[in-house]
Amino acid sequence: MTQRRLQRRLQRWLLLAAVVVAAALLYRHFELGRWLTLDQLKSSRQALTDTYRDQPLATLGGYFAVYVAVAALSIPGAAVLTLAAGALFGLAVGLIVVSFASSLGALLAFWAARYLLRDWVQARLGKTLAPINAGIAQDGAFYLLTLRLVPAFPFWLVNLLMGLTPISAGRFYAVSQLGMLLGTAVFVNAGTQLAAVRSPGDVLSPGLLGAFVLLGVFPLIAKALIAWAQRRAVYKAWPRPASFDRNLVVIGAGAGGLVTAYIAAAVKAKVTLIEASKMGGDCLNYGCVPSKALIRSAKLAKQLRHAAELGGREVAGSVDFASVMDRVQRVIAEIEPHDSVERYRGLGVEVLQGHAHIRSPWAVEFTAADGSKQTLTTRNIVIAAGAEPAVPPIPGLKEIGCLTSDTVWGLRQCPRRLLVLGGGPIGCELAQSFARLGAEVSLVEMAPRVMVREDADAAALVTQSLLADGIRLLVGHKALRCETVDGVKRFWVAPSDGSAEIALEFDELLCAVGRSPRVSGYGLQELGIALTPRRTIQTNDYLQTNFPNIYAVGDVAGPYQFTHSAAHQAWYAAVNALFGRFKRFKADYRVLPWATYTDPEVARVGLSEDEARAQGIAYELTRYELSELDRAIVDGVAHGFVKVLTPPGKDRILGATIVGEHAGELLAEFVLAMKHGLGLNKILGTIHTYPTLAEANKYAAGQWKRDHAPQALLAWVQRLHDWERR
Repeated sequence: MTQRRLQRRLQRWLLLAAVVVAAALLYRHFELGRWLTLDQLKSSRQALTDTYRDQPLATLGGYFAVYVAVAALSIPGAAVLTLAAGALFGLAVGLIVVSFASSLGALLAFWAARYLLRDWVQARLGKTLAPINAGIAQDGAFYLLTLRLVPAFPFWLVNLLMGLTPISAGRFYAVSQLGMLLGTAVFVNAGTQLAAVRSPGDVLSPGLLGAFVLLGVFPLIAKALIAWAQRRAVYKAWPRPASFDRNLVVIGAGAGGLVTAYIAAAVKAKVTLIEASKMGGDCLNYGCVPSKALIRSAKLAKQLRHAAELGGREVAGSVDFASVMDRVQRVIAEIEPHDSVERYRGLGVEVLQGHAHIRSPWAVEFTAADGSKQTLTTRNIVIAAGAEPAVPPIPGLKEIGCLTSDTVWGLRQCPRRLLVLGGGPIGCELAQSFARLGAEVSLVEMAPRVMVREDADAAALVTQSLLADGIRLLVGHKALRCETVDGVKRFWVAPSDGSAEIALEFDELLCAVGRSPRVSGYGLQELGIALTPRRTIQTNDYLQTNFPNIYAVGDVAGPYQFTHSAAHQAWYAAVNALFGRFKRFKADYRVLPWATYTDPEVARVGLSEDEARAQGIAYELTRYELSELDRAIVDGVAHGFVKVLTPPGKDRILGATIVGEHAGELLAEFVLAMKHGLGLNKILGTIHTYPTLAEANKYAAGQWKRDHAPQALLAWVQRLHDWERR
């Protein structure tokens, strides 16, 4: 934290302390506790009435100022002051004065809470408060109006709490002015008959309080009615069938679609799964499975070349690339039955292989390979269409052609010179694998380093490994154009420092700059399903599109493009689609892990150090080096680290990053701990098998414990031991 931020924070705390002390002194000095009572008001009523008759403007001004101060400083007595307005000024004038004074005082309290406390609260609880902040940003006026209409909610508490949220000051004031009007009128009117009021509580009879409660929930009822009207407007052009053939139609048989269909069949719904290409989707056929099979063979190739380090002699280090690619296909074939048509039909899912086209919110047209068509009516639709490799519009690239993460698996010979465009997880994994299998690899990345989503220290270890494998890294280089001259393919790049353009010669170019969601060709545009600026399908927290019975999951919906996040979303989509009339569930991404399978692997869950700094979240960093771990030393993989972020002085885990051998496997312990609220003390108290890589997590927890040892207590314990030796 910078010195300037520390000074600003200290100033705010001092100001807060000054406000609290000033309020306490004023309350005590002027004996406001005695004056702001119903008995005092009754006894002073005649004198105050006479003063108002003689000096009306001064009395109104003084009353207004006192009310604003009481409301702004959250001093008890606002109810008595409101009764006083009715007793002194009558209903009309009293209502006007109290309405504006209370709203202005509320605004001042709101501003004070925002200036003094909001940054501090959001810095410590920002992630926890994120859903509340989002809800307030979207529907804050409704929530505030509800609170203002129910006098049971303390006036001062609403002011302070709203100051901690993103609601604008203008909206807060306007809604407060409107929302408090009715409650103010009731109290002011009661003040006009002050003799009949024995306590402020008498104003709110059970019947009247019940009426306020009903009035308070009216904004929520209104919101529901508006949502109902919006749904009717959305569906207006699409007649709803009298009955449905199916409960659910799922489009796409990747991870998201398969899990959705599985859950629907498990709860005995009639579900149809439509897939236009291969069962298992991108992960099985083009992504996770083949890439990890290739990585395994590439790792073996490197181990063969370094066998002498482990005592090997005369170990051949050559690689048959065609055999490697054959193994990749065998691995796919071995896993394929898990996602097969036969398996899912056996589970009770109707599986159709062909093209789906959404014709209405209730109907999906299916076209089989032979051209035959049928229309399926359904109560709900889940879109799990996945994504496809993005190919940037680089001049000349279309003419030369390129490989992608979908088409690279058709290679039968290892390219002599491979150019990889993109330094993200896919680009780094494939570049390293091909380099280890014998290709001369150049990797071009426009960002200043590879793997920009990870912390710089994690990316640095991957960078060292890529360079050690002979990869030429060109980070901070912008792609310009491709060309073929005399049969030689060249790719031109421009360094970010403005120096001369560089021409890279290559035999094959692998484009790995990301994946684009599949949002065309199956009816989204004709139906009017909304998309986000990132061209994903726009969904709400329940994974519903702008048509409430149509859901989207996986890469086509985002915000993450992981197989496990698609499967995670699928549970919410299936349950909400089938049972949302009774109970809906918001998709929960709070503890979402991911890993990049380079060597060393990089795995992360929760906040990274870079993210914590960018968001202004206070944290402590605990780091354990794998070079100290016995099992890592034994296996010859003693490089990398375990890094854990915790709140200052607490063992609660904000995030963890692991770089090293089997980092993706080691991360699971931290994922479990974060999901169930377990801290580092619990991990430290768990027995870990020796010698294992998993002990690294325990030692990281132990490092945190040593850093937080009670030094003062230990000093006294040492004195005890010294005394006992005498």
